[in-house]
Amino acid sequence: MFDRLTDKLAVVFKKLKGHGKLTEAQVEEALREVRLALLEADVHYKVTKSFIERIKERAVGEEVMRSLTPAQQVVKIVHEELTQLLGGESPRLDLGGKPPIALMLVGLQGSGKTTTAGKLARRLKSQGRQPYLVPADVQRPAAIEQLKRLGADIGVDVYPSQPDQNPVAIADAAMEAAYTAGYDIVILDTAGRLHIDAPLMDELKAIREKTEPKEILLVADAMTGQDAVQVAQKFHDLLKLTGVILTKMEGDARGGAALSMRAVIGKPIKFLGVGEKLDALEVFHPDRLSSRILGMGDILTLIEKAQETFDADQAQALEKKLRKEGFTLEDFRDQLRQIKKMGTMEQLLNMIPGIGRNKALKDLKPDDRELKRVEAIINSMTPKERADHQLIDGSRRRRIALGSGTTVQDVNRLLKNFSTTQKMIKQMTQGGKKGKVPFFPGKFF
Repeated sequence: MFDRLTDKLAVVFKKLKGHGKLTEAQVEEALREVRLALLEADVHYKVTKSFIERIKERAVGEEVMRSLTPAQQVVKIVHEELTQLLGGESPRLDLGGKPPIALMLVGLQGSGKTTTAGKLARRLKSQGRQPYLVPADVQRPAAIEQLKRLGADIGVDVYPSQPDQNPVAIADAAMEAAYTAGYDIVILDTAGRLHIDAPLMDELKAIREKTEPKEILLVADAMTGQDAVQVAQKFHDLLKLTGVILTKMEGDARGGAALSMRAVIGKPIKFLGVGEKLDALEVFHPDRLSSRILGMGDILTLIEKAQETFDADQAQALEKKLRKEGFTLEDFRDQLRQIKKMGTMEQLLNMIPGIGRNKALKDLKPDDRELKRVEAIINSMTPKERADHQLIDGSRRRRIALGSGTTVQDVNRLLKNFSTTQKMIKQMTQGGKKGKVPFFPGKFF
């Protein structure tokens, strides 16, 4: 996400850093380029104008112009103003009050409401909540079945809606059922249309009145850019939104919707959908996102993803294995699987500070198919071969290649790289005995 904007801003700031001192004219020229970059990223023109004016007011001040590092001061100001533009603090869901608490998801057809309902339920369940999914979209009968499948996948109960029922009656009965069964959160997946129309809004207003939701969250497709912002404005005017969930952010190279939404409707973005998997829902952190946009990475989100993915007991057991020099191909495969759960390699690399600014590293697009290929090769080995790769001779390599749909050269490369990794681990583990912390996969991912 934001690839184009990040690239253009990197060029602007590189020019600024080429000057030991900055003149007002140089700052203004840089801000003109920033303005163009924002407009090309599909940021609302009024938002862009006020954003540039705020930066200019701060950037041409005496404190910046006389600073030893004026270019860095300008970048700092842009980062701070970008964070404010995105909302300042990280917004939280309002889950206070007497249960069950209703969360109402609204939006146009195709925005990803049903999948987002499943993602949100999964997140809340992981936090110790007891969510209840309610299919209130009878316009699209497949939506009811889709939500039932999602509920089964994540172990969350789903209200047994029927396509011939009235959506308002479904929502009302579901709230009663949730109260009786002891669920504390009710997630209402409402109907959408290709366009906003009066019957849709009347239906949503009636559901709102019946369920009195704590949160009315618009699910909007980020890839539609300013159309998403306009849709948000209309929904807010009619329903009084409490927040926004932007979906398909992983496919939005411009980012105009995210940068415009808060300023235009005055309501926070609360989550970002960054993939199709049920764990691909990120809490929206304005400061972290502005760091990503400016190529500074997002190490905090990377750490949080690792904490959610890696099991502490497994990591401890693996560390003991490493100390005894017992790291096998089976352990290596398990670590690969854990890393894959965190996201694509490109997503993970972009969270590392410095990657966004380093042209050579940024242009290096890691191929996630390579991880699948490595896993397939290891899966084609016998348990004895995975435990001791020294057993794998020429005939075994040919069998493994055939079984995994790869080549003998692929198998050779994996075994060579694994042997090198084992040697590195051995050296670092020996260092650990002298007081250093040993390296093992999972500790730093």
